[in-house]
Amino acid sequence: MTSSGDAEEAGVKVPAGAADPVVAGIAAGYAFAGQALELGAVLRDGRCFPGAQVRIPLPMLNRHGLVAGATGTGKTKTLQLIAEQLSAHGVPVFLADVKGDLSGIAGPGQPDAGVEGRAAEVGQQWTATGFPAEFLALGGLGHGIPVRATITSFGPLLLAKVLQLNRTQEQSLGLIFHYADTKGLELIDLKDLRAVVAFLTSPEGKAELKDIGGLSTATAGVILRSLTAFEAQGMADFFGEPEFDTADLLRTAPDGRGVVSVLELPAVQDKPLLFSTFLMWLLADLFHDLPEIGDADRPRLVFFFDEAHLLFDEASKAFLDSITQTVRLIRSKGVGVFFVTQTPKDVPSDVLGQLGNRVQHALRAFTPEDQKALRATVQTFPKSSYDLEELLTGLGTGEAVVTVLGETGAPTPVAATRLRAPESLMGPVDAAELDAAVRGSALHGRYAQAVDRESAYEKLQRTPAEPQAQAARGEAVRREEPSLVEQVVGSGMFRSLARSVGTQLGREITRSLFGTARRRR
Repeated sequence: MTSSGDAEEAGVKVPAGAADPVVAGIAAGYAFAGQALELGAVLRDGRCFPGAQVRIPLPMLNRHGLVAGATGTGKTKTLQLIAEQLSAHGVPVFLADVKGDLSGIAGPGQPDAGVEGRAAEVGQQWTATGFPAEFLALGGLGHGIPVRATITSFGPLLLAKVLQLNRTQEQSLGLIFHYADTKGLELIDLKDLRAVVAFLTSPEGKAELKDIGGLSTATAGVILRSLTAFEAQGMADFFGEPEFDTADLLRTAPDGRGVVSVLELPAVQDKPLLFSTFLMWLLADLFHDLPEIGDADRPRLVFFFDEAHLLFDEASKAFLDSITQTVRLIRSKGVGVFFVTQTPKDVPSDVLGQLGNRVQHALRAFTPEDQKALRATVQTFPKSSYDLEELLTGLGTGEAVVTVLGETGAPTPVAATRLRAPESLMGPVDAAELDAAVRGSALHGRYAQAVDRESAYEKLQRTPAEPQAQAARGEAVRREEPSLVEQVVGSGMFRSLARSVGTQLGREITRSLFGTARRRR
């Protein structure tokens, strides 16, 4: 353990009379030379040491992280604290606002005795500050710029997750997407997908697919019923155009601060599977589009994935493998991902192993299952002088156990930390103010109005009967290129193409790890 003298040589101020070797050693472990985010001050035996600061190096924010803890322990305020400092350093941030209280990041905080007392305890020079923010809403349900995706770009794996299909049904959905991709049948919204499924169960469609097993009527029926139920829940608005361009999450304000994109989710909080999967689409789309940049002096974007356990519940192996690979590879594209959930056990071990920055708030241990989760959490931390089982159950609101990756990439010492207070408003902004911000956004004109252009549904409505009808009316028959349906029904091209894809069936080669793809323009 580093001594207090070593800590002072490293530039860490240890308060007079508090030269505790444990505190000094922890402080030295967080004495970074470069830019860093300030989290708070070290706690030991109930005492806060403002001279021993706990920090995260800015370049390490693309190494991913975990913010965990029981409900009411302060996770949301921790997100806010990190997000506003990232913005101040010019890094754009994406926040999923599940409870509807993160919009306050746009407004300056309100000083009171609690905030002033916390700032004094942790050595924070607190200044009320608002940060540049953009407000988004899934499908426009709520206060925000509508975020939509086309069915084509969403892809079969993510859609199968939303529809809760089994493995066989997921593979059949992949076949449907592959067919639509090959034939130029753009799947923009739910009616497009239903039209293609219906066609592929018709005699003409079955003839096209018979050499590769086809699409069973029973499986098609399950998919169609799932789509109908999904639409009946009011989910149709999430799929359509104009599709949200995830490059709009990477903006900075004129003053150089990073824009904080707040995705409002209270309107769909009773559809947790939908919003968790939609967040994964946003992340997968970024992965698909961004170039490699390797290690940089700051992240290109930091993405906070709230209610992360919902993403992993009952997920297929293919889905989990894709998440793991995306998280592993997106770091080199300058994107950091923080998963936010109650306990580390909510995150699969292959993903958890990639989360080098950890902020663990208090855990409860009222039941045997709670005790088991507590012990599992303790085992995920580096060794330290703390009794972590006792510490994690005794932390107060706004306190956490922290370990991050230092400037060399090695883990920092485990530090019980009293966290700083956010400088922005800790609560939602006024609804009228929020609506005004949305209407005044530069994105409003691009995304506010839904568009329904010709796509698979309309193309499959065409029939080859029109020339005969013209002749019956004594009109001249126009000679045109065969319609799409005529091409589909009359050609065996798809059979040979489908045979060539082998085990890659269901994932068109230009699609990303999740089968996501931008619509070809």
